[in-house]
Amino acid sequence: MTDLRAAIFGASGGIGAALVAQLESSGRYDYIHAGARSLPRTWSPRTVPFCFDLEDEASITGASQEIGEAGPLDLVIVATGILHREDWIAPEKSWRAIDAEAMAKLFAINTIGPAIIAKHILPLMRRNSRCVFATLSARVGSIADNQLGGWHSYRASKAALNMLIRNFAIELSARNPLGIVAAIHPGTAQTPLSNSFIRNIPEGKIFQPEQSAAHILSVIDKLSARDSGGLFAWNGERIPY
Repeated sequence: MTDLRAAIFGASGGIGAALVAQLESSGRYDYIHAGARSLPRTWSPRTVPFCFDLEDEASITGASQEIGEAGPLDLVIVATGILHREDWIAPEKSWRAIDAEAMAKLFAINTIGPAIIAKHILPLMRRNSRCVFATLSARVGSIADNQLGGWHSYRASKAALNMLIRNFAIELSARNPLGIVAAIHPGTAQTPLSNSFIRNIPEGKIFQPEQSAAHILSVIDKLSARDSGGLFAWNGERIPY
């Protein structure tokens, strides 16, 4: 028994499900909490499913209380996000395409939801030893790296998420100097999030969910407390804010 506990928020998505599967196969965690809007599929006996709604704080509060009863957490990954919705939301090519309702939805899913998860989950992280709270972010959320423009709402929602990660890292360091909070760009994974936008991406730059999950866990394994608050690419490269 390792006495290590992990939680994945977004376990029904392509990358989230792959993360749960790889954590299971690693044998490193006694408990893996796998959360989705509806109960995820059946996992191994050490994986406990839970439900939450990213836009309903009460559901996140309830899920966090349930998770906390099992003991402190060593690893949390928020593997949620939205880029487009075919019947409504599309990345803007111009400021003329900005829609207030669509922008609010992107911020609700990409920024506010993960922030509310952090609000309730960070107090449950293990103290006095290494622990990691990570969210999936995006390179296009980097202000310094932005050379193309466009995708206004998505970029802005991820830039705001990256700022929150930096804030949470500062706050967590006072509670646990060995704690780590990080944002990770998983690369372009072949999932419903990106399927409409991968046709022009060169071969070898598109990952299967299992590859992305392996990259994410590899990056997390190499992080130290001095990396807390950073944004990292799938290959471990530090991305400027």
